[in-house]
Amino acid sequence: MPDVHDETPIAEVTSTVSAWFARSSRDLPWRSPQTTAWGVLVSEIMLQQTPASRVVTPWQAWMARWPSPADLAAAGTDDVLRAWDRLGYPRRALRLQQAARAIVDHHGGDVPDNEDALRALPGIGSYTAAAVRAFAFGRRSLVLDVNIRRVLARLDGGVEHPARSETAQERRRAWQWVPDGDRDAATWSAAAMELGATVCTARSPRCPACPVATHCTWLALGRPAWDGPERVAQPWDGTDRQCRGRIMAALRASTATVALADIVWADDDQRRRCAASLVDDGLAEPAATGLRLPGSA
Repeated sequence: MPDVHDETPIAEVTSTVSAWFARSSRDLPWRSPQTTAWGVLVSEIMLQQTPASRVVTPWQAWMARWPSPADLAAAGTDDVLRAWDRLGYPRRALRLQQAARAIVDHHGGDVPDNEDALRALPGIGSYTAAAVRAFAFGRRSLVLDVNIRRVLARLDGGVEHPARSETAQERRRAWQWVPDGDRDAATWSAAAMELGATVCTARSPRCPACPVATHCTWLALGRPAWDGPERVAQPWDGTDRQCRGRIMAALRASTATVALADIVWADDDQRRRCAASLVDDGLAEPAATGLRLPGSA
């Protein structure tokens, strides 16, 4: 990876990207100045491995129903899982409710602004803690989602994609791109993320539309193709993920116990195995005649 810090005017680039963000960013509801820290936290959990376009409507419905951590903490688990609907990875819904209860029990019902306290909440990792600190509280932090990592890999590192896993070196280099002031740092994080999501995309980057194309090392090198480990898309058809999703859809659609045999799936052994895994994950509970959502008895 070339060392371009002596060549790239970091302050100029971050300022340019931030100005582009101010005039070009998508109108997403959780970016509203009226959105609470809780609303930002909910959005970050929903956005994990899920495009923003799929999150807008569920987020709005969720915030209308449970506008504070205390509201979600008191909700029935079955209602929470039904409201999660088709967002996928429903364990996120359980962790979000567990986090809400921890916020009520240990922080007086207010989302903490300290990264250590945020990371101590169930289901909150280093990325989410940094993102909440930046986007909810306007504080300086190192926000590294897949979009920001890709922007920096191309702009700074001259490669098409970042490594599959963050490294200590990557984090050290990324910190050099974070402006010193809280407001500027938080804006840069949001702007770089937006640039990666809408312009510097994984498959079809729109380099002519990039506000900092003239500073991009990858573009200057002729957009060399990725020569690292093959990036293979995860399959879906016939997988345990699809089977689990089919079972969860049936459970959400019913207020009664659902017989496992009534859930259409070709492989009986796989259906039983996936049902058992849902029980192990706390997403379903066994009943005399089948499965039901937790707390729906």
